[in-house]
Parts: sequence; structure tokens; C-alpha cells
Amino acid sequence: MSPTAMRALAAALTLLATHGCHKPAGEHAHAEGHHHPTHALVVTSPALRDVISTQQYVCQIHSCRHIEVCALESGYIEPIHVREGQTVQKGDLLFKILPTLYQARYESEVAEAQVAQLEFNNTKKLYEDNVVSQNELALSQARLAKAVAQMGLAQAELNFTDVRAPFNGIIDRLMRQQGSLVEEGDVLTTLSDNRVMWAYFNVPESRYLEYMANLKTQPDKLQIGLVLANGKRFEQAGAIGAIEADFDNETGNIAFRADFANPEQLLRHGQTGTVLVSRSTPGAVVIPQRATFEVLAKNYVYVVEDSVGADHDRQADAHVSTYDDDDDDDDDDDDDDDDDDDDDDDDDDDDDDDDEERHSHKSHDSRHLAQGVVRQREIVIDSEQDDIFLIKKGLNAGDKIVFEGVRQVRDGDTIEYEYRAPEVVLQNLKFKAE
Repeated sequence: MSPTAMRALAAALTLLATHGCHKPAGEHAHAEGHHHPTHALVVTSPALRDVISTQQYVCQIHSCRHIEVCALESGYIEPIHVREGQTVQKGDLLFKILPTLYQARYESEVAEAQVAQLEFNNTKKLYEDNVVSQNELALSQARLAKAVAQMGLAQAELNFTDVRAPFNGIIDRLMRQQGSLVEEGDVLTTLSDNRVMWAYFNVPESRYLEYMANLKTQPDKLQIGLVLANGKRFEQAGAIGAIEADFDNETGNIAFRADFANPEQLLRHGQTGTVLVSRSTPGAVVIPQRATFEVLAKNYVYVVEDSVGADHDRQADAHVSTYDDDDDDDDDDDDDDDDDDDDDDDDDDDDDDDDEERHSHKSHDSRHLAQGVVRQREIVIDSEQDDIFLIKKGLNAGDKIVFEGVRQVRDGDTIEYEYRAPEVVLQNLKFKAE
């Protein structure tokens, strides 16, 4: 091999070895970061607030009195005295059944009673004259009582031909029209008393127990509301009027009844709506929904445990880094006297890099970052409102939780974080839980 070829081969091997040993700073930092993960996150704390928590329950609305108006006697319906949707008062005439047969029967019974009265008077006189025995007088008196009773029954049947309203209410659809032949028990219409409305809704056993506990300790802090099908809230406040005796074994629920005054007759029998059971909770533990995550139907947060001496070590590292930069600058200045013009240009570039590094240190330190270890913790949610959760169990006001970057960390990771006060975080919530 010629000397020229050998020199070319040696130069190529030297270049290849130099390139293989050199590793970019970015790749080295990435590899080191992979072994020691550090994430810059935002951390906050639970807030203590006086809040009103609300549970919603779908309900069926019923009139406090809703009955079927039926015919008590058979016959033909004469002119109807009401119209559908009319408001009636107690005692108003609604329907009239042809009374001819009942009138005749009543008059017959009246005559029978009169005959029995005459017989009794005659027997009584004979008894006083010792003509008949006391037994004859007693039999005559019994026949008179029977005749009077028959007359009263005929009178009642005649009165039943007038179908009247048993209470104040609103007439529903008319099931029979004038001239219809009805039998005893046939439904003529329905009547609803809508002055007070009853809303029935089903409550889970856990909520039932909470309600009973709050009823004993804080009865004045429970509020009952109603939202109608159009999404608007009913203006009248309600109250729990009754709780059924038994739980439904299939659903595990128990039925509640909420009573609502209905002065403007807006609510009608058969409506649907949503009952709101609101409870005032002073000093509730509140966190953003965004700070939570769910695993297998359980809710969790990442709690940050501060590293002991982390802040002191971080400040010491920054201090040493500053002195190292200064020493490097001095060495560069000494070398500048001995290097040629090309080396001066390279040193200027190194000085610029050192300035950028110092600026990066200063910018990094200005964020007031702290170090800590994240721990996964299960929480129990009491209720939710818009962007926040009310915590029943699992967190205290002094805990620190990851707010931004929940999906970037795992249990046991060491993180660098920026702390934000809970008041600032809660004022700027826009997102739900991840």
C-alpha cells in the first residue's frame, strides 16, 4: 500500500473513532433524565369553603287528592253541568242521572212508612186499653222502623242520581256524555285537588342515612327545590312530607315525598320533574375535578410529599454552578492570550453558551420550584359542583395535590413543582377531571 493511501486510511479511522466517542449533550441529558425522572408540575391544596351540595332525583308529581268520580246508580245521564278543565267547588253538581225510577221508589217507600205509622198508633192505643199484648205492640213498632229505613234507603238512591264534587278541584276528561247509559261504578271523570302537590322520588340507602343524620343535627340547613321539565326552577320551596316504610329489595331505594304549595296551579297531576335536595356544608373540603383520576370505579389524587432538604440542595447546586461558570470564564480569558484568532472566535461562542446557561439557571430559580415525591391516594367524593368535588374522606386542608399534569406522573415519582394557592386555582377552573 502506498504512503498516501495509508495516511488517508489513518485519517478516516481517527475521524470515525472521534465521532463514535462523542455523544450530544441533549441525548446524554435525555438518558440521565430517563433514569431519574423529574417533571415540572403545578401543585395546590384542598380549600375549605362553605358550600351548598345538591342531590338531584327524578320525580313523579301527583295531586294531593286525585280521585275517580263514579256513578253510584245506573241510568241515563241527563245534561252535564261541568266542562273539562273547569275548577269546581265542593258540593257543585257535576252530573245528573235520570231520577224517574228512583223518585217513584222513594214515594212508594214514603207511603209504606205512613201505613206502618198508622198501624203502630192503633196498636199502641189498643195496648193502653189492654186489648192487645205487649208483644203485638213491639211487632208493630218494628214494622214501623223497617218502613222508615226503607224510605231512607230510597231517599239515598234518589240523591245519588246527583253526582257532586266531594272537594275543590279541577275536572279532568269527561268519560261519558249526555244520554249515555251508565252502570253503578262506571267512571264519569276524575277530579284533582292541586293546591298542594306531592313529588315522589327514590333515594338510595346511603343518601337516606345521610338525610336522617342531617335531619337530626342540622334540620334547618336542608332545602328542597323542584326543577320542571323545561329546566326552570319552581318558585315555591318544598318540604319532605313523608318517607315510605319499606325499601325496594330490587333497587335498594326508598321512596320520599316532597310537598310543594301550588297557589298558581302551575303544577298538574302526572307531571315529571327533578327534586333538588340541598344541604349547606360549612367548612367543606373542596378540590378541582381536574386533580382527580379514576381507576376501577374508585377516585384517586396524587398527594405530594416534600423531600427533606430538597430546597437547600437545589439552592446549593445553583450556587456552585454560578462559581463554576465564573471559573470557566477566567480560564477562557487566560487561554485567549495564547490562542490564535480562530480560537478567539470559539471562546466567544463558549462565553455566549455560559451566559445562556446562567440565564437559564436564573429563570429556573425564579419559578420557586420545590421537590417532592407523589403518592397515589384514594378519596371518597361526597358530591360535585361544576368543576369541583366535595371530599368526604381522604384529604385534609394541609395536603398538597397535583393539579396540572396528573397523567404525567406515577406513584413514587420525584417531581419538581410550582405551588399555587387553592384560591387562585379555584377562581380559574375551566376543565373537568382527567
